[in-house]
Amino acid sequence: MQYLGHLARNDPLLAYLQNQILPQLGYWDANPEFRVFRLGDQDSICLYEERHSGLRVVGKFFARPYQPGTVSSQRQMDREYDNLLLLAGYGLVGYPHNVVRPLGRNAWLSSVLIEEHVADPRLSVFFDGASRKGQCNTLFAKLTALAYFLATLHNRTANGVGVDFSADCRYLDRLVGQLMQRHAIAIEEAHELYWLRDRWAEQPRMWQDQQVLVHGDATPANFLLGDGLQVTAIDLERMKHADRFFALGRIAGELQHAFLQAGADKYAAEPFIGHFLWEYACHFPDRQSAFRSICGRVPFQMALTLLRIARNDWVSREHRRRLIDEARTTLRTF
Repeated sequence: MQYLGHLARNDPLLAYLQNQILPQLGYWDANPEFRVFRLGDQDSICLYEERHSGLRVVGKFFARPYQPGTVSSQRQMDREYDNLLLLAGYGLVGYPHNVVRPLGRNAWLSSVLIEEHVADPRLSVFFDGASRKGQCNTLFAKLTALAYFLATLHNRTANGVGVDFSADCRYLDRLVGQLMQRHAIAIEEAHELYWLRDRWAEQPRMWQDQQVLVHGDATPANFLLGDGLQVTAIDLERMKHADRFFALGRIAGELQHAFLQAGADKYAAEPFIGHFLWEYACHFPDRQSAFRSICGRVPFQMALTLLRIARNDWVSREHRRRLIDEARTTLRTF
């Protein structure tokens, strides 16, 4: 979190926070003062702390700073706002399952979405603690909480419509194309990935589940873990109906990436992945059967996650190569 300064008295956002947001938090001040912090490395997400009361809110901007929102940015803002309210309607409020509370939205103020501030640490903190500092028991506990949250989200929102595995296949094609543009994989490797894609598509199990609401961007940065089983989900702009394994494979792949990035043995993440999937399976009538089904389907999404990470510019050439090789190895388990 980086301190940026104070919100200017003539900034229209100050008046909006004063008149529309602070009263919802039970506070009124004729002359509020807000300190501004940037969260993470994104200029589009800021924390606003009212100096007198200590109250904090988060502003997420979908348009350029100090510019009116566009049709596109307003659509993004509305989508996340509506998604947050939708999940709140499914009972994901409070303990232990929570989505961050939206406090307001304003299309004219750079399409800003104002949300409550949750101070709990991100899942990535616990990934780092286990992969680099040996804090394994804490990560096991947090993965139990996350599995419970995801199982609750998925089971409450199942819609009875069959999954469309072809959408996941098209996503693999897009990732492979992007990696080829970066000269990260050769044409021969691409052909093997396409061949493996087709082998997975031939498996009936990949088509046999029903759609659920999935986070859409289930990365370690988008889950906040508090005491006990407390989990709060943030950044739900990309939420959609899809296969539940879209989210499970994303978390499993991110776990593998975290340990590989830390220089650990390639098998170091497996106890945590197995624990996470086993804990998810306990929320079904037949835990053993559910676990077998999960283990038979999740590797494809794990591989997609490794390829997705590999396309990023911040990934070193050596680590990118390792991620791609691990993705191929994982896909060969069809």
